[in-house]
Amino acid sequence: MSIITRRAALALPLGAAGLCAPAYAQGAWRPDRPIRLIVPWPPGGSADAQLRSLSDLTTRALGQPMLVENRSGAGGTLHAVYLAREARPDGYTLGQMHLSVVRRPMLVSRPQWDATTDFTHIIGLTGWLFGMAVPANSRFADFRAMVAYAKANPGKVTYSTSGIATTNHLAMEEIAAKEGIELLHVPFRGSNEGVTAALGGQVDMVADSSAWAPQVEAGQMRLLSVWSAERARRFPTVPTLRELGHDMVVTSNYGVSGPPRMDNGVVRVLHDVLKEGLFSPDNTRVREQFDMPLVYLSTEQYTDFIRQRAEQERAIITRLGIRME
Repeated sequence: MSIITRRAALALPLGAAGLCAPAYAQGAWRPDRPIRLIVPWPPGGSADAQLRSLSDLTTRALGQPMLVENRSGAGGTLHAVYLAREARPDGYTLGQMHLSVVRRPMLVSRPQWDATTDFTHIIGLTGWLFGMAVPANSRFADFRAMVAYAKANPGKVTYSTSGIATTNHLAMEEIAAKEGIELLHVPFRGSNEGVTAALGGQVDMVADSSAWAPQVEAGQMRLLSVWSAERARRFPTVPTLRELGHDMVVTSNYGVSGPPRMDNGVVRVLHDVLKEGLFSPDNTRVREQFDMPLVYLSTEQYTDFIRQRAEQERAIITRLGIRME
């Protein structure tokens, strides 16, 4: 577990964002001690970097440290029970909310939380750039060529993801259903392993977040599609799923949530300062470094998104009959 100390947090530079103490409305909540932000991954990843940047900026804006605490395990859901059942709803304990937290209760026989009722959803932030990439020497010149081959050869086209019932796995199942094709899923433990497998000829393509980007830029892989709302800045010639005829945007976007029944005034202060940090130049630079699209959602929008997404996840998991335990 990695925690930024109070002294280190207070010593962090303000940077280019220029955040200042917020103008509190009379009687508004003001934190008087450090706030914990639980990140359910090991230090060093893209989400960890983006949320650490956000916590640094929030520290300066609120005048109290926001301390990042890494609690990895259980596929990024180890913190969910604590937030839902144990943490006090006083604004001093928050955590990353992501789609695995929404999805996991639907995959197990004894769910320990319900993402639609057991959390206070504060703000939607960002996500990842997903796409489908093949080796440079692949027979598939583009997305349509892949689909045509798959229709003529059911179950022969293989693709890797970072695991069963991940966002990218479920998205590929949806794409295959819409196209009327049968693809063979080959899960790996991480996206980098999937890229290696594609380059080594173990699978035809990788369908995952942008671990394939360096190989695409180096000419070792070819990108068939990106799953963002707009074309990726780094890959402007690659079509989106929408351009390919599918009304789908897949970014596995995440946000920040807290325990259930948080006070609306506390939520409002936290939302406003997190939003200010999200749109700052400092945090924008971090997101661009990792190809993370901006997916801001207000408190109301993010709460609605979680509810709607839970319904979508339940429908596709039921259709596929996926169970983890």
